[in-house]
Parts: sequence; C-alpha cells; structure tokens
Amino acid sequence: MNLALFFDPLREELIASGSTLSTLAVCASPFVDNFPDWRIADLAIIGLDDWRGSAAGAPALHGADEVRRRFYQLQKGTSSVRLVDLGNLRPGLTLEDTYLRLREIVATLLEHNTIPLLLGGSPDLDYGQFLAYETLERPVSFATVDSRLDMAEHASAPPEESHLRRMLMYEPNFLFNFVQLAYQQYLVAPEVLVALEKLHFEKLRLGEIHADIQQAELLLRQADFVSFDVAALRWLSAPAYHPANPFGLTGEEAAQLAWYAGHSEHLSSFGLYGYRPDRDEHGLAAMTLATMLWYFIEGYYHRSKNPDFQSANFTRYTVTLADSSESVVFYKANYADKWWVEVESMSSHALKRIVPCTYEEYLDTANGTLPERWYITQALLG
Repeated sequence: MNLALFFDPLREELIASGSTLSTLAVCASPFVDNFPDWRIADLAIIGLDDWRGSAAGAPALHGADEVRRRFYQLQKGTSSVRLVDLGNLRPGLTLEDTYLRLREIVATLLEHNTIPLLLGGSPDLDYGQFLAYETLERPVSFATVDSRLDMAEHASAPPEESHLRRMLMYEPNFLFNFVQLAYQQYLVAPEVLVALEKLHFEKLRLGEIHADIQQAELLLRQADFVSFDVAALRWLSAPAYHPANPFGLTGEEAAQLAWYAGHSEHLSSFGLYGYRPDRDEHGLAAMTLATMLWYFIEGYYHRSKNPDFQSANFTRYTVTLADSSESVVFYKANYADKWWVEVESMSSHALKRIVPCTYEEYLDTANGTLPERWYITQALLG
C-alpha cells in the first residue's frame, strides 16, 4: 500500500524552528520533501484535521501542526528513537470515507508493527482507529479517556457524541473488553453506566484516578489501543475545547497516563483527539499534548518484551481456593512489580485469558476472596 498517496507534506519550519542536536526534531524522519520509510520505524505520527463529526465545525488552525511546533523542540529522551511523521492525512470525500481511510492506514501500520500516533481532529475519528483492528481477526480491548461517555442514541446527535456507542454496537463483534477512564459522573447519564455494568465493561472515575493513578495502569496494560479526548483535561491544563470544564485530569496525570500507555507491551496505537487551537490562545494545550506524546514515546522505549509467562522472567503462583479443589494461577514479573491472573472460561477450560491484577488481589485470593476483576473477565469469556 502506497501510504504517500493519502498525506500532505509538512512545512519545514514546523520541524526545524528552534531545533538543536539535542531535540526530537533531529530524531524524526518527517514528510517534508520525501515520504519517510515507515516500515523501519517504531512509531509514526499522523496528523488529522477532519471536523465533520463535530457540531462546532472546524477550527481555523491545524491542531496537529500546532502540537508539532512544540513537540519537535522538546529534548530527546534516554533512548534512540525511530520515529517518522507521515504528515497530515487528506480527508475523504465524506466523513465515512475518512474513517475507512484511517482503517486502511492504521491496519497497514499494525501489520508492520509500527505504532500509529494519531493527532488532531474530532474525537469520532477514533472510529477509524477502531475499525483497523477488525483486520487482526482476534478479540481486542480498548480504552477511552474522556470526561463523558459518547453514547448518544438520538438521530440528530453529531458523530462526536455517539462514536463510542457505534463502536460498542459494531457487528461483527470483535471486541473483548472496553474501559472508560477519567469520566465525571455528573456528566454521564445513570443508564449509560448501568449499561456498561451489564456488559461487564470496566470504568474508572476521575476521582479514583486522582486518588490512585496506579489503578489506571492496570486497565491500560490490557488495552490494544487508546483514544484520549482533550476534554478529559481540566481547562487550566488544556484550554482548547468547549464547553470549558474546571475539573479534569491535570497535565501531570495526563502525561502519566500517556507513559502507562506507551509502556504497555500490548498497546499498538494511540490517539489524541479534540484539540481546538483557536481556543488555545497561549499554546498551553498544545504544549500539554506535545508533552504527552513525549511521555508515550519514552514509555514505549522502556517496554519489556512481549510477556512470555512460561519463561524465566515470570514466577508462577497457584492458589487453591478454600473448601474447593479449584485453583487460580497468578504470575509475577521478575523484572517489575507487576502481576497477572489467569482466568478460565466457564464453558471451556481451554479458553483462557491472562489479565493484569494487583498484588493485593493475589493476597485476597489467598485469603479466599476472588477479585472482582476475575469475575468480570470470566463473564466476558463466557
């Protein structure tokens, strides 16, 4: 597939302005004159600027370019970086065409183990990101980070308010699990939360992340892809969406979540959506998103190899349940303080899933109490 046909090149000043030998601009291979060889890259930035899914229409400036202007002036991290910037995606004739174009491009990158970093455009563009995973022909999990759940049912709702529902209802169903992070309960209809519980999907409120952000790491560790809406950030950290919200993630928390996502061996694409540069008078939100990209890349280069739970890198613990011959298997990484639990399907012992858990959940099981995560995963397995 000739990806160059779908992209517009970047202005050189976006990359070169203020760059020195120690900045990310030196590490990247951007599409300025020649299209970069994405097949040998670990990560690929894709700029998006399709706003037809938003009721507010398109901003005057190109959001991805404004983020790039800050991103390429950041200092290099601790690792060698193989990063390409494919430029800005040309929108399709219709919004549906853009979704399908994204599907093909993301799927092609996934096939070559290059991680797409999707930047800009309205939040519903994650539908194209989602569609790419149908080509994997296996169940997938994904996480969204947003203050609301975009599950509107009424026909007049713009796609940015209903795209999540469209993904969860997609047929043929290839979704194993879904996680909603940083939602604010007073912005979400109670029946929507009830529906997620009935589907055995997981969620984590903003307040729970404020109290213990490590809970989010567990959920991000099992996601194949993440969609992050800038509206999940409090207005003071990212004044670039409407309506303004005084509550939300801080810039530091957003950067930490981006690092968790990048560090997850399982995750293969990351999207930052909804940034409106026309509302970002001082470029604060652009800098926040640029820093999030920096932390994602840094997390990626601190990944361990894909977990082989039978290797010497893991210790296996078998817990026999009290008053039962049944046992539960846990794994601990010897290279980090990370735990997983093995869950069998109720219908077939051959169908298993190993999911992240905590040391405390291991202790609870040893004391006779199975963690809720175990029951949720078993229900999803069927």
